[in-house]
Amino acid sequence: MSERAGEITEGDCVLVGESGAVRVLTLNRPRLRNAIDLELRVALAERIEEAMADGAVRVIVLTGAGGTFCSGGDISTMRRRPAEETRPRAEAAQRIVRAIWSGPKPVLAAVEGFAFGAGASLALACDQVVAASDAVFNPTFTRVGLAGDLGILWSLSRRAGLARARRLLMLPRAVKGAEALEMGLADVLAEPGAALEAALADAERLAAAPPLALAAIKSMLVEGPSDPYEVLAREVDNQVRLFDTDDFAEGVAAFHERRPPVFLGR
Repeated sequence: MSERAGEITEGDCVLVGESGAVRVLTLNRPRLRNAIDLELRVALAERIEEAMADGAVRVIVLTGAGGTFCSGGDISTMRRRPAEETRPRAEAAQRIVRAIWSGPKPVLAAVEGFAFGAGASLALACDQVVAASDAVFNPTFTRVGLAGDLGILWSLSRRAGLARARRLLMLPRAVKGAEALEMGLADVLAEPGAALEAALADAERLAAAPPLALAAIKSMLVEGPSDPYEVLAREVDNQVRLFDTDDFAEGVAAFHERRPPVFLGR
């Protein structure tokens, strides 16, 4: 993986790297186990938005520096505040998840070490979660009197089911390894220290997949209606649109010619 010249300085709280068509964004506050303060919230949202808008990027991978994904919100920056002061901070956090969910490109989390509180939320907001077998997820919000943000009140129930989400949010506990995989908190387990490598392997496969089809799948799963008959109608709309694309023609041609397709997103 290469780092873009001029993009990174020692003080950057989010590092930007490239691996082919994959943009790797690394939370970079290792001394604080990548705890999320206001600066990191804004920077991460901006870097995700930039990657979503960059035509050379097909997939985004989020990871953390220093062997930890993210230990949650930076409690050292928190204190009791009135709503008019707290709302901008909370909305800055939600901007990250809006960028992940509304963007057309797959986002993968490569989780080592802790994914606590907002760190768990951030990982679970991603389209795929690749976790080290010793990584630990824990939605610790109630321990500081909070309910949760960065989309966890939606994403956790979608991944683990409503009953499990309710229990984990109300009675937080550590979940790791095989249990995290079984519950749906992780999609893939990797050896300790190898989560990023495994995520990049999946990201490379996604980078070779048809971007328009991936965007349609992502949109349906995030924004799709709950009425099953509306889902059928949306599926028809997507298929009709995708049938009239260069990517579809390329996929059919590659099948007949017995070669890998080259999708260009048009």
